[in-house]
Amino acid sequence: MSKDYSCFFERRADLCGGEAVLKGTRVTVRTILASLAEGATLEEILADFPTLNAEAVRAVIAFAAASAEEDLPVPAAPLVA
Repeated sequence: MSKDYSCFFERRADLCGGEAVLKGTRVTVRTILASLAEGATLEEILADFPTLNAEAVRAVIAFAAASAEEDLPVPAAPLVA
């Protein structure tokens, strides 16, 4: 059973231009994903963004995984002769 991480995020027009942020911060989901893509470790991210905790970073990773899964093309069903 997967955990629901949606409670970690918020999106408001008056905060960071409406981008998704980690709730209670001005840290965008995109910023954390960019840090991970550049090879930052969990420890480095937590040092760079002291308002976050490990569970919040895991929530970003889970969000990205779920988003990627939704965006992947579905293979065509094989034709039965």
